[in-house]
Amino acid sequence: MTPRPESSGPFPEQPADRRHTEPPAPARKKTPAKKQPASAATEKPAARKTPSKKTAAASRSAPVAKATVRKAAAEKATARKTAGRRQAGSAPAGTTPSGKTPAGRAPAVEEAPGGTTAPAGPAVPGATPTGTGDAQRAPGGRKAAGTRGRGATRTTPGPSTPAASTDPVPEDAQRLAPPEAEIAVSPAVDAGDRERLLHGTHHAPHSVLGAHPVPGGIAFRAFRPYARAVTVVSGGMTVGLHDDGDGFFSGLLPLREVPAYRLRVAYEGTEVETEDAYRFLPTLGELDLHLIGEGRHEELWTVLGAHPTAHQGVSGTRFSVWAPNALGVRVAGSFNFWDGTGFPMRSLGSSGVWELFVPGIGEGELYKFEITRPDGSKTLRADPMARRTEVPPATSSVVTSSRYEWGDAQWLERRAEVPAHRAPLSVYEVHLPSWRPGLTYRQLAEQLPAYVKDLGFTHVELMPVAEHPFGGSWGYQVTGFYAPTARLGTPDDFRYLVDALHRAGIGVIMDWVPAHFPRDEWALAEFDGRPLYEHSDPLRAAHPDWGTLEFDFGRREVRNFLVANALYWCEEFHIDGLRVDAVASMLYLDYSREPGQWTPNEHGGRENLDAVAFLQEMNATVYRRVPGVVTIAEESTAWDGVTRATHHRGPSGFGGLGFGLKWNMGWMHDSLEYMSHEPVHRRYHHGEMTFSMVYAYSENYVLPISHDEVVHGKRSLVSKMPGDWWRRRADLRAYLGFMWAHPGKQLLFMGQEFAQGAEWSEAHGPDWWLLDPHYGAEADHRGVRDLVRDLNTVYRASPALWQYDTEPAGFRWVTGDAADDNVLAFLRYDADGSPLLAVSHFAPVVRHDYRIGVPDDVPAWHEALNTDAARYGGSDVTNPDTVKPEPQGWHGLPASIRLTLPPLATVWLRPA
Repeated sequence: MTPRPESSGPFPEQPADRRHTEPPAPARKKTPAKKQPASAATEKPAARKTPSKKTAAASRSAPVAKATVRKAAAEKATARKTAGRRQAGSAPAGTTPSGKTPAGRAPAVEEAPGGTTAPAGPAVPGATPTGTGDAQRAPGGRKAAGTRGRGATRTTPGPSTPAASTDPVPEDAQRLAPPEAEIAVSPAVDAGDRERLLHGTHHAPHSVLGAHPVPGGIAFRAFRPYARAVTVVSGGMTVGLHDDGDGFFSGLLPLREVPAYRLRVAYEGTEVETEDAYRFLPTLGELDLHLIGEGRHEELWTVLGAHPTAHQGVSGTRFSVWAPNALGVRVAGSFNFWDGTGFPMRSLGSSGVWELFVPGIGEGELYKFEITRPDGSKTLRADPMARRTEVPPATSSVVTSSRYEWGDAQWLERRAEVPAHRAPLSVYEVHLPSWRPGLTYRQLAEQLPAYVKDLGFTHVELMPVAEHPFGGSWGYQVTGFYAPTARLGTPDDFRYLVDALHRAGIGVIMDWVPAHFPRDEWALAEFDGRPLYEHSDPLRAAHPDWGTLEFDFGRREVRNFLVANALYWCEEFHIDGLRVDAVASMLYLDYSREPGQWTPNEHGGRENLDAVAFLQEMNATVYRRVPGVVTIAEESTAWDGVTRATHHRGPSGFGGLGFGLKWNMGWMHDSLEYMSHEPVHRRYHHGEMTFSMVYAYSENYVLPISHDEVVHGKRSLVSKMPGDWWRRRADLRAYLGFMWAHPGKQLLFMGQEFAQGAEWSEAHGPDWWLLDPHYGAEADHRGVRDLVRDLNTVYRASPALWQYDTEPAGFRWVTGDAADDNVLAFLRYDADGSPLLAVSHFAPVVRHDYRIGVPDDVPAWHEALNTDAARYGGSDVTNPDTVKPEPQGWHGLPASIRLTLPPLATVWLRPA
């Protein structure tokens, strides 16, 4: 818990119980040699006058005096007589050569133009009339060091200011003036605070800057580098602050409490009026800070980062960042010409969070955090919680907020009705920047949903859309975990795309990369000068394969950053699923490491217990908060219980990781290895097509033909097949038919749906020209795409192909050992026991009257799909008529049918 710092100051708009109003000081006996001590912890006792050691700041500090309002009237005449001399630069009447008012004298009051009066001299030390003092300023807009510049204080009537009065003290000043008190403080920033502010190492700038009650009134302090003058504007009163050098300005007003005020800041050639950023309370509450400290803030994106908001009735942007090792943090951006000197943030206690509300700043502003490292050096960092970024290669964060109005309420209500593993799920994997190169999110929304819906896929899977500096990483080296890539548009543009897909009946799965991050010096690596997001042990931090850094999953704030990020995409962008990348690299301490390059866990094992705990927490939290969302693990090992519930322990002693689905990398590697062989040799590799059924129900699987299998010399899917062009296409069609019938969900990467022959390249995307009607072989490619459409259509209409994907009751081998014939046949069942028969023939010959065993309770079968059909580019060897069973048992079943098996084809049959 972090209490509200005393520096926040009293504000008239705050409830009375939250103000820190300075109590009236009792009358004291005059003791010139002994000064009244400062009431605020940040105020220093007045320095003893020692001309040889007097600093420039002290020489320009406010004169101090003991005064009462009651004596002001008696001094009125004297003040008027001396007004002209003071405007000419002479010392105020009644003061000592050092600038101090003799004891028992009241501050002189000077009549301003228009007949108004204002306290002058000691009451507002260093104040200058508007428009004076230019001759004393040094080049660059600042006053020369050591220049006093004390002139008359001027009060300018505002629109509602009453007519000028000849009373010694304005009525408002009489009401707010403190009782008799002995002043013992200077309003100027003391040397220690001054140095820390100048060097960016101040933890509590609000305790120094802004307006604060002190003995004798309210001290106003501003830090405005490059300013020529700073003026306090409050109602009808305008009071210039004294230029203390190096961008510091200060003044003491004889007020009882802090008024509502603004600052008028004059620069070379311009003048702006603004709110004082250092008059505001913290924007983060105690509960937020407690949850951050515990690593349990599930909506972290709502409190950290940059948020346009209204705070204490003022519009602006609140900035906050977690940087516990920093000596100081400042905000730099387009709104301050990338000089954060005058925008120091305050530290909110042990939370490690730094915060600043900057009034007048809105959407579209660029910003970064200037962090002073523990060694005193500085680094300029993008916001880890930025929700929008510049277009790469630019690296700034962008202030943003969403105004998008969603239209997918019906989709969200419906998606939780059936768990993903018991529903149809066929996925089209897309790399958005290259699917149709040059299209924005909104332009993609006009084309992608229609294309995917036409092909019958239930979902799209988007390769990582989180911001990444290097396009060649395809999005897998993320620097902006909370920002959709700006290459294609704004965050609301991305929401528009997701909404369009939902309205077309298509779910959206997004690749999510919590395993590692790149080393870019402006991003997360050693963010505040020490390892923060990465592990402090270099052996644990460095990823051996990708040159990146692994997250420190043992640090609760890092886990919070990632868990909240998973929720962020699901809740803010309505994402329906997260495919978690590189899970295997997270689970094992020795992943891609040689002996001596890793340290065992506390039990002497190779398991990364921190990563296990993180994945369990992430999955449990996502499934609790966002019903209907599915998480999918890209995990390539035999880790026990990837899709088991987190509270169920397995043989290994670990609870399940809690994923909904897992990529079946074993099936993918084995089946593609089988297909790569010439048909005459496939008999010797038959087990590669049947082995997947040994473990098919150990997890809830997805069968992935992903981008990883069609790049870097692995060739496209059709090019993996042996033989001539006709045989390659036939093999591809047969393989897709086998894949869609096999237990598990399907995933196919873009371009493979129309048999693209070349590998995928992010530079130009799929070869759409292959589908141009003027291209000679267009029919070959269109035929494969038509097959994919029909596979999805029959698949979605056949519960037997998806309802029992994860249960043995949904599958039965008919023949899994016909290696010499290159034949595989099996039955799939739905919840009602209705079957679908799938027969795959991977030899380039026709087999007539091939007998297949079937149940005896199905009176007739008809061909639901044949990958050798002429419309797909095949030889059109089909079984057009209804096939009736014969009472002859076969393959262990009580009946059998005789089929004509087309060459290199898969046939699906359903009850007629």
